[in-house]
Amino acid sequence: MNSPTDQTVVIQKCLDRLHAGDESAREDLIRSACNRLERLTRKMLRRWDRVRRWEDTCDVMQNALIRLYRSLSETQPTGVVHFFRLAALHIRRELHDLAKHYYGPRGIGSNHATAAWKTPSEGGCADMGLEPDGADDDPASLAAWAEFHAQVERLPEEEREVFDLLWYQDLSQAECAALLDVSERTVKRRWAS
Repeated sequence: MNSPTDQTVVIQKCLDRLHAGDESAREDLIRSACNRLERLTRKMLRRWDRVRRWEDTCDVMQNALIRLYRSLSETQPTGVVHFFRLAALHIRRELHDLAKHYYGPRGIGSNHATAAWKTPSEGGCADMGLEPDGADDDPASLAAWAEFHAQVERLPEEEREVFDLLWYQDLSQAECAALLDVSERTVKRRWAS
């Protein structure tokens, strides 16, 4: 597996090829982003069993990759940071759309009670009851999560740039600073604000 530094070099080479008109560079960019997007998707879905009931990590990631691939035909990222931010934007949009789709007023997740089976060791023989409501996967929490993504979109440019790289792309502050060509102190200040 490539280190983040090696990965940024590979991505920059793909971007250079894309700018030179090499359409196969789009596929190489997507391939290089797959592991990162999969980790990000898994991280975001980890806490929400109800969303995972309808979609799994691969489904969400595939839709985000399709969005990213399409946008690369219209938008050519100016550099690695721009590419990372574009990838983060598409996964954020996919998660936001899923939350609206499943937990909107007419969403199947809002209007469906899932039964949980108790095993004999849990006190009975296949006794069926409603799934307990978890604070992190109820519709109100999912709406808050969707609003969280919308708020990220409204951050000032420099703060959103740092947020995208640290939160969505899971880069370290040092890696973020190197990509943005600023000091770690600047990254920390933007992250804190």
